[in-house]
Amino acid sequence: MTRTRAFFGAVVAVATTAVVALTGLVAVPAEATVTTASARPANGKILFSKARSGSGILTIKNGNGRDAVVTLVRGKGKVVSLYVRAKRTASIKSIDDGTYRLYFMSGYRYSVTKHRFGKSPSYRIFDNKLRFTTNSTTYTHYTLTLYAVKGGNARVSPVDPKNFPT
Repeated sequence: MTRTRAFFGAVVAVATTAVVALTGLVAVPAEATVTTASARPANGKILFSKARSGSGILTIKNGNGRDAVVTLVRGKGKVVSLYVRAKRTASIKSIDDGTYRLYFMSGYRYSVTKHRFGKSPSYRIFDNKLRFTTNSTTYTHYTLTLYAVKGGNARVSPVDPKNFPT
């Protein structure tokens, strides 16, 4: 059994799932919600996205008492950022094949204009890269938690806020 020492971060499941076996996915709310600088984004709100057309899915479970922003980076470019409220789950769909780094920040009082939490911010990166692949019958679906779980196998490292992709 592997235990994580980090406060955040454990991969619950890494699976290649048959396309015909879609189960247990969390719907991501429509992006029609208007967000102001002082408004707390809705759970599952996509804060940033480049064009995506893949079949990969990333599900994030935030069991913490703090909201989080999860950011996927491919190479040196940010691809997508997702807001996940405390004690909630949200998903990113249509992730293109490739290898990604997953950054996340957590805290209170998120500012959509500054792209930062104003109170008690924490900045982390998953040490392992995520590789999404698709073929005619399968695609990759990762489920990650932003908190330590018994048997978890992911490690995270702190990130200097200046190096966090915004």
